[in-house]
Formats: sequence, structure tokens, C-alpha cells
Amino acid sequence: MENNDLNFENRIDLEKLKNAVIQIKAELGKIIVGQEKFVELLIVALLADGHVLIEGVPGVAKTITAKLLAKTIDTRFSRLQFTPDLMPSDVLGTSILNMKTSEFEFRKGPIFSNLVLIDEINRAPAKTQAALFEVMEERQISIDGNTYKMRPPFMVLATQNPIDQEGTYALPEAQLDRFLFKIDVGYPNLDEEILIIKTHQDRKGALPQTLISSLLSEADLLEYKNKIFDILVEDKIMKYIAQLITKTRNHPHLYLGGSPRASIAVLKTSKAYAAINGRDFVIPEDIKKVIYPVLRHRLILTPEREMEGMTTDKVIEIIVQSVEVPR
Repeated sequence: MENNDLNFENRIDLEKLKNAVIQIKAELGKIIVGQEKFVELLIVALLADGHVLIEGVPGVAKTITAKLLAKTIDTRFSRLQFTPDLMPSDVLGTSILNMKTSEFEFRKGPIFSNLVLIDEINRAPAKTQAALFEVMEERQISIDGNTYKMRPPFMVLATQNPIDQEGTYALPEAQLDRFLFKIDVGYPNLDEEILIIKTHQDRKGALPQTLISSLLSEADLLEYKNKIFDILVEDKIMKYIAQLITKTRNHPHLYLGGSPRASIAVLKTSKAYAAINGRDFVIPEDIKKVIYPVLRHRLILTPEREMEGMTTDKVIEIIVQSVEVPR
């Protein structure tokens, strides 16, 4: 197996990509403690060209991790705080009358950026949430008869709080389906908590952003993304993905299963996962790693199972265990 790895690396040189990912993790590790899996999934989503929904209670470093990841890439970053009175024009931009020319000019909104962080996405009404549909799926915005293309890379990182439901608007299924991953960020354990306190003490009031340096250029990122396309996926692996997703559609615990978009998401992200581990072929373990964040927000439990306290993660686990792993 070792020799295969070396041969594959020589065919598609993934060493540079693997080292870049290690550097990014180390850079974020200066500030972010104990969220290695979270950081890894963000990097995978970035390489797979997808958007991420991050859910967790306040104070577990959701926003700061997203901001610091953007800082490691030499690209434009903007942040939007969603509120109940936010209008679509506050996000996309608006046409303003130029008094000198007596013509309307389009002023671009904060969505015109490369990495966009949307804080508390479920606080904005449905009208504003719907404004993100086109830009997230087609990477373009149509306003006043004109179409504006987004400059790559383009990635939306959205956060939401699972506890405080007052004054929130649940994201519709069509919106959720446009997110590649939903990442649940939990509390740190005791050792990590001690390290967080210690790191904060050692920082001596310095802002986290000032301690992070840019490691990737836009050109580097584009080069790495193109390498992902060349990752080998065998027919038996594709069949394995299809079997897992189709099982969600007729499972007794589920009211709604995964769509074909979910299958494609598993394919894209498993290829990115293989690449960051220095392999140019996908193995079943890659699929098992990405299937939870890919399916978590796309599945809906039956009311009976929900009342029993069953979770979508538990159902995914049952499905993964029931499908034979290709050899």
C-alpha cells in the first residue's frame, strides 16, 4: 500500500497540496484549540467548491474559525450579520441614481467577495434567505436585467445557533440543500478548555487575526482545486456512494432522504479528502468521513423518531453499517 501511495503521488503531485493543508492547520492551531475535525472539513469544502453551514452554541469559535481560515488565503473576505429587518438589497446591492449622469448605477453589496461569512443566517426573513439561492448555486446574481458573475473562489460560510429559536426563521429545505456540509461544533473537553484559557493568557490581548499570516494565493487554490478533478474514483466506490444515498430514501426512520445533489456532494468531498491525505484515489474510509456532514442537514426524521430523541447522525450510522463496504 505504501508503494502505491508513492507511485500515485508521482503521477499527480499532491505533496504541495498536502503540505499546504498541514500549514493551514498549524497556523489555525495557534488560536483555535481542539477543533481539528471542524478545520479539516472547512478545508475540504473549500477545495470541493462548496458552501458550509456551521451550527453550534454561542462561544465555541464558529465565527472566529471561519474568519481565520479566510485570513490564511490571500483573498477578499466580507462578513454579514443577518437580522430580522435585513433586506435582499442589503446583501446583493442596489441601483443608485447618479445625479451627474442621470443614470442608475449598480452598487455591489457585501456578497460580492470571495469568502463570505454570514452570521446567524436563520435570523433573516425568508425573502432575504431566498436572495442567496442563485448566488450559491450558480455563482451569479441577476439584478435589474443584468447578470453579475462572482469571481472565483466563492464560498459562503454561514453560522446558526441551535438553542435560541426566538426570532428566527428556519432555513427551507431548498436552501439547506445548497450547503455542501453542515458541521456541528461542540464544546471542548477539559484538556482543550485548559489549553484555550492558557492560549488566551499567552496572547496578552493581541487580536487573533493579527497572529495569522496568509499561506495560499488565489492561483494556488485554483491549482489545487483542479487537481481534485483528477482523483481516481473506481466504479465500485461510485456504486457504494449510490447505495448509501438510495438507502436514505426508503428508510423507515426517515421522512425525507438524500437527493442526487447529496450523491454528487459525497463524490466531490471524498475526492478532496483523499487529496489532502496525499492519495489520488478514493477509499471507502473517505466516504465514511464526509457522509455525516453531507447528509446531516438533508435528511428529515419521521415525527415518531424525532419524538423518541433519534438524531439524523444516528440514522446515517445505521445506514453506513448496513451497506457492505467494497473491497
